[in-house]
Amino acid sequence: MTSMTEPSHRSIEIPLHSGDEVIEVSLDQLSDGQEVLAILQQENCPLHIWVTLALEYYRQDKEKDFVEILKSACNEINNQRQQQTTGQRAQEADQMRCLDTLAAYYVKRGHREKAKEKKREYFTQATLLYTHADKILMYDLNHLLGRAYICLLEGDKMDPAEQQFNFVLNQMQNNIPALLGRACIAFNKKDYRQALNLYKRALKQAPDNSSGIHVGLANAFAKLNKLEKAELSFNRAIDIDPKCVGALVGLAILELNMKTPLSIRNGVIKLSRAYQYDPQNPMVLNHLANHFFFKKDYTRVRQLAMHALNNTENEAMRAESCYHLARAYHAERDYEEAFRYYYQATHLAPEKFVLPLFGLGQMYLQREDTANASDCFEKILKIHPNDHESMKIVASIYAESSDQDKRDKAREYLKKVTQHDPNDIDSWIQLAEILEGVDLQASLDAYMTASKLIRDMHHKDTPMEMLNNMGSLHYRLNNYEESRKCFEQGILYAEQAREVEPAYANSILVTMRYNLARVCEASFEFDKAETLYKDILREHPKYVDCVLRLGCMARDRGQIYSASDWFKDALEINHNSPDAWTMIGNLHAAKQEWRPGQKKFERILHNPQTANDSYALISLGNIWLQTLYMPARDKDREKRHQARALQVYKVVLKNDNRNIWAANGVGCVLAHKGYLNEARDIFAQVREATADMPDVWLNIAHIYVEQKQYIPAVQMYENCLKKFYKYNNVEVLTYLARALVKGNRLQEAHNALLNARRVAPHDLTLMYNIALVQQKLAQEILKDENSTLNSVLKAIDQLRIAQKTFSWLGEHGDPHRLDLNQASQEARQCSDLLSQSGYHEIRARKKDEEEQLVRKKQDEERRKLREKQFQDAEERRRLEDERRQLEREKRQQFVERTKNLLTTAESQSTSEKPQRSTGGTKKRQKHDDEEEFINDTGDLITNTEKTQKKRTRKSYDGEERRERKSSKKRKIIARSDSENENDEMIKRKKKSSHKKRSSRATTTTNDDEVSQDNEERLSENEPDNNESDIEEKPKRKPTSRKLTTNRSKRSSKSKTSQRQSEQAGRYKSKATISSSDDESDNEPSRPTIQSADDQEEEEEEEDEEEEEEEEIEDANKGSPAVNEVEQNEEEETAEDEEQEPEEEEEEEEQAPEDLIVSDED
Repeated sequence: MTSMTEPSHRSIEIPLHSGDEVIEVSLDQLSDGQEVLAILQQENCPLHIWVTLALEYYRQDKEKDFVEILKSACNEINNQRQQQTTGQRAQEADQMRCLDTLAAYYVKRGHREKAKEKKREYFTQATLLYTHADKILMYDLNHLLGRAYICLLEGDKMDPAEQQFNFVLNQMQNNIPALLGRACIAFNKKDYRQALNLYKRALKQAPDNSSGIHVGLANAFAKLNKLEKAELSFNRAIDIDPKCVGALVGLAILELNMKTPLSIRNGVIKLSRAYQYDPQNPMVLNHLANHFFFKKDYTRVRQLAMHALNNTENEAMRAESCYHLARAYHAERDYEEAFRYYYQATHLAPEKFVLPLFGLGQMYLQREDTANASDCFEKILKIHPNDHESMKIVASIYAESSDQDKRDKAREYLKKVTQHDPNDIDSWIQLAEILEGVDLQASLDAYMTASKLIRDMHHKDTPMEMLNNMGSLHYRLNNYEESRKCFEQGILYAEQAREVEPAYANSILVTMRYNLARVCEASFEFDKAETLYKDILREHPKYVDCVLRLGCMARDRGQIYSASDWFKDALEINHNSPDAWTMIGNLHAAKQEWRPGQKKFERILHNPQTANDSYALISLGNIWLQTLYMPARDKDREKRHQARALQVYKVVLKNDNRNIWAANGVGCVLAHKGYLNEARDIFAQVREATADMPDVWLNIAHIYVEQKQYIPAVQMYENCLKKFYKYNNVEVLTYLARALVKGNRLQEAHNALLNARRVAPHDLTLMYNIALVQQKLAQEILKDENSTLNSVLKAIDQLRIAQKTFSWLGEHGDPHRLDLNQASQEARQCSDLLSQSGYHEIRARKKDEEEQLVRKKQDEERRKLREKQFQDAEERRRLEDERRQLEREKRQQFVERTKNLLTTAESQSTSEKPQRSTGGTKKRQKHDDEEEFINDTGDLITNTEKTQKKRTRKSYDGEERRERKSSKKRKIIARSDSENENDEMIKRKKKSSHKKRSSRATTTTNDDEVSQDNEERLSENEPDNNESDIEEKPKRKPTSRKLTTNRSKRSSKSKTSQRQSEQAGRYKSKATISSSDDESDNEPSRPTIQSADDQEEEEEEEDEEEEEEEEIEDANKGSPAVNEVEQNEEEETAEDEEQEPEEEEEEEEQAPEDLIVSDED
């Protein structure tokens, strides 16, 4: 070594501790690591030289020397930390670099290591180094990046890694390692859009040597379903680095997923290239194994999968490798090895990798372990709820289960499968089979759908097995014609299939012929059914079911002995047939032969094969209960029979806790023992389980009767009759009558028993009950003192019938069913009641006569009252007609009077016309300059006549308006007679008062004209007179709206006179010309003038009428009709007030030539 170096070689200078000399170390030709390490330790070199030399050894693949140098450097750091002072902190950066470099090396080795123990050891050493570095400079960016990456590689420390990456990015926004780490974390958290953005940011900072970044971009694009961009990114990564295995694998996966021959070939080529560049890559090996599995090259699949399994410690990769191995062994039918690798894959696989579970479930099914198999498929359905293949397998497993909950779940799964794939025939058939015991119509619909799919898709006929099932469902749904068609068609197909599979076809053929006979029997075609049964027996003499059906047909026809013979024939075929023994036992029970029936059912239970036969046990318990109803009762015997019945029912429930018949029997026993509430609870539970069991309805009603709740009991009996029995059932009607009798509704009970008697006229029990109800009903009627004669006579007749019935039953009754002594005693009681019936009949007749007399008097009084009401109505109608006639006459008189006034005024104006014209000519010649003064008296007379006609016309118009108002009042107030009378009085008063006011107004005007003595006095007093007129009007106290209206009219006229200022002089001159001497000449034109005494009398009469109107209004105050009339009057009065000023203004604006009034006006 020399102190000089050639510039052409890479080297590093190590300063000597003793002087200024240095030792040059060539980096291209590094010497032994121990020698260099000795120099570094001897000369106490700076740490950056240690790190530089160590990295150069690492680049030359001398990792051992690299590790030794950095370890020694770490020891030197420890020594320096112990001797370091405050001024010697400048070496902290070199110390951090040394520690972080060695820790990063251990992290890389740990990531590549396959063995778990060794991997954990490397990570532990790296963690210790990073912890040591934390004490030196915790927030160094490179140090934080190293800490973040070790957390990221450990897999379960994503959040600390993300925090450290974020801290680095806050300090340096474009730090590439931090961006890539954050992108990796976002990708693992399935935030693919954020990962894509981070990869793009990293790519902007490092456009060169960015093949890994492009692979990350491509994976993010693929997860976002942007496959074209993903393909471009993978190709860009390959352009940058042709040996990029990740890009090749990604492109291969994209090609394979296209599923075309060309794309599959290209994908396999890319996988082969990736395998050449990295034959140890487990991802490449697994994809190649998957490809060769579909090629059915299972040997190569096992080799590649095993190689991948041995070259990775990633559990997801190992699970995939195990799955490929298991699949290969499964295809080769090596189920033990397949089971082992499937089982191993399920433990290694992540949660959503469910393919190993599917294979493991199949292995359990192969081992017939349905419990574990269903667990595997249920786990799949929890992760993928819509996996229909798993649903089908689970449904097929649960369909065979006896657990109803599992069968219900299977039904739900199959419904989902058929909804997803309506053309899945197998699923429809499985669904139909499951629904057979639950929903008959839905099961039939499923079979029909499957049959249609078979015909449409496969162009084949419906299988005969399916036709048999469809016919059975139609039979259970009472669709006998459709059932017959299915069986006949199935028989035809079975006969055709006998040539191919004779044994199987014969078995199906016999079954369908038997089912067809059952259809004929249900359709009341007994002859045809019997023929079919006998035909089957000729071919198969030991077909016991046909023999039993022939016996049942004979039993239904009432041929008990013939039926017994058929059942005995069945026993000869099979001496231990439980069905045959059951039929014989039922025959004895129907005849109430309890002891022989008990023996038959006990015979069934003594057979070991049928020791737990539920039907036999329940029938035996029912026999024990039936003995409790026998007439001669023994308390000890009853308790013994109750205990035996209860024991039998408990045995049935122990074997089958869902048996509703046994539960119903337990409730009956409890009711007999007096535990009514407990029995009702049991019956309620049975009724909740099934609503199609009439016995439980009747038992609940019995409990209500025993608890004296007769109304709900009657309702329950009636509902049971409507729901379960098309015709009158004697037993239920008897129960209903019993409840009605206890509820004291004897007549309804009697009707119910009569309905039952129509069905069974010879039933002795019914006869006894009807007679008993008749006796009680008659006794109740006779005791009632308010009973009518008809009811008493009817009760006596019923009592005689009851007495005869009891007497006959006491002599000819059945002692096993009736108590004859009790019947005789009831007959004697009826006789006693009949002996007392004479008194009740006399009392009823007497009462009936009294009631008829009272009724006759009441009818006479009602007749007289109606006649009086009719007469009053006629009198009111006559008075009303007279009143209307009087009003019409008054109205006609008023019209005639008005016409006379107009005619008189016209004739006077015509006779005085020449005088007015002569006098007017002379005065106008003398006074041409005085336009406003006219000396013609004719003008005054004509003006007076005009005023009178105008007032007459207004009064006539007012009379018409009042007539309209009165008609409205009559329509409204006619609602009641009292209101009509008051309203008519109001109308008459108002009409008369209005007439008087109109005449008084005319008289007042004429008096004013007479009182004018001379021109000066008139001119001086005229304003005073106007004021006095205005003052006099308020003095009169208004009592009705019509008076107020007239006053308003006068005031409006006074206001109108103010607007006539230009003609005021003319009217004054007219008043001056009219002297007292000329008044006699003008009298014919003023026929309405009255004297002062007459005027005072009219005023007094008006005041009295107003007071009467006030009283009437006070009496009618609040009446709706009167209020409505007053409201209408106010509205019409307001309209009149608006119209009258306009009319007056129009008349005042007319010229003097219009003073003469014509007939048309």
